[in-house]
Amino acid sequence: MAVYVWMLRLGRLCARSPGVLGARAVLSRGWQEARWQGVRPLSSREVDGTAPLPVGGCSYIQGHTGLHLINKTVGQCLDATVQKIPDREALVVLHENVRLTFAQLKEEVDKAASGLLSIGLCKGDRLGMWGPNSYAWVLMQLASAQAGIILVSVNPAYQARELEYALKKVGCKALVFPKQFKTQQYYNILKQICPELEKAQPGALKSQRLPDLTTVILVDASLPGTLLLDDVIAAGNTEQHLAHLQHTQKFLSCHDPINIQFTSMPKELRMVLPTPLYHCLGSVGGTMVSMTHGITLILPSPSFDGKKALEAISRERGSFLYGTPTMFVDILNQPDFSSYDISAMLGGVIAGSPAPPELIRAIINKLNMKELVVAYGTTENSPVTFMNFAEDTVQEKAESVGRVMPHTEAQIVNTETGTLTKLNTPGELWIRGYCVMLGYWGDPQKTVEAVGQDKWYRTGDIATMDEKGFCKIVGRSKDMIIRGGENIYPAELEDFFHTHPKVQEVQVVGVKDKRLGEEICACIRLKKGEKTTAEEIKAFCKGKIQKFKLREQMEQHLNL
Repeated sequence: MAVYVWMLRLGRLCARSPGVLGARAVLSRGWQEARWQGVRPLSSREVDGTAPLPVGGCSYIQGHTGLHLINKTVGQCLDATVQKIPDREALVVLHENVRLTFAQLKEEVDKAASGLLSIGLCKGDRLGMWGPNSYAWVLMQLASAQAGIILVSVNPAYQARELEYALKKVGCKALVFPKQFKTQQYYNILKQICPELEKAQPGALKSQRLPDLTTVILVDASLPGTLLLDDVIAAGNTEQHLAHLQHTQKFLSCHDPINIQFTSMPKELRMVLPTPLYHCLGSVGGTMVSMTHGITLILPSPSFDGKKALEAISRERGSFLYGTPTMFVDILNQPDFSSYDISAMLGGVIAGSPAPPELIRAIINKLNMKELVVAYGTTENSPVTFMNFAEDTVQEKAESVGRVMPHTEAQIVNTETGTLTKLNTPGELWIRGYCVMLGYWGDPQKTVEAVGQDKWYRTGDIATMDEKGFCKIVGRSKDMIIRGGENIYPAELEDFFHTHPKVQEVQVVGVKDKRLGEEICACIRLKKGEKTTAEEIKAFCKGKIQKFKLREQMEQHLNL
């Protein structure tokens, strides 16, 4: 669901649009007001008793608008949650042994936000968070919002060239990361594009290639030229700096940009989130929905691990689980699946790519997720615009992406004539509403191409709409590959392959894969007289496109 590298987008990631699952209005009442009355609804039917229907026999629909959107900043939402349930667990990070109540989390967020301001960051500055799922990630997401600082979600797999592009594109003033994750030596990667770091005064970096970057903060180590995150937080824990934070918050609005992304009461709810926080589904659907609606957020591992997700569900009595179809397949196929206690599971969200009917049934039956919903959207839409009701039939969930979210308009347009299509007739899906992004950072031309003056966002997806308002995605107008729920653009990979000195021409296509939905296949023609091996090409790709691993032997020479 990422717009990837040069299609950065500026999301309105605020409490007014907390975001995922249509949480904005759908869950505002269903997960907040009704929970306080001891009811456990997940359905948007609980918000309005009737489903919106298409108008005039054409493929146009508008979600309900009777329930008002939440016009609060992230900080105001967190404050409200703390007032109601201060002692409920807010965040559990198993791999770091972190457990914080909402009151404890707010205290740490305030100190961190104050600390960021104390080192010279101001409202509107961009702070990059580069690393795997962690306590520090959530802390920086909430603290930056408290201070009006714009969080930049940086893919933890980025290498030097990608990192340089991202930081320069949005003008990051600060960057936060751990020393290492798996084989990623983050400090060393940054030094490749910022050799001045080792001799710089912490907080006063002057880099030729990254002129906007002045502050580098390490989560877990003290290295030359960097500040330690604990020291930044400690610096903010003074009366003077906390007062500065309170003053700054007087000038914040729920309409302010705070995130840039590339391309109930009788029973406590606990959300297990294995999806990456640098994706919109994780940061909006995970962090923002949890903090806004008083749900415990559980991060089972720094990156996706099916076994760790199951362990979290069992050990932490998880109620809801988010994931892509590929993630759910891996979870269901764990060899010791039957040994885990999943009795507390209620439902969750599957999104990112089409889910076959048999997988939907398996999730509902084997994981006890009776309230599973299928969601559709894009990062540009913050990110969900269509979603099933929990009580929709398995067939409706498997054959559609549900119905339009509240306060959202959708229409399907004949791209040749510019007119609305009739019901059940394919066309390009357009979306309009508060959920649409502010724009692509620093790229007004791309913004105008995607969002017209009429404020309709062109998704590029080909869809149909039936008489009940159910939307079905039938294809893509762009040559995008969806691999395990992640959007991959062939042109980007082709550009990279063309940097190899022996490559004359390359075409990247998606080929079917039972587990991932689609896998990447690169067909390469070498320059005259050149020779290479698969191992050499893989070595060239290592790190740069490791997450897009080319399928070994090209699916046995394309004998699919």
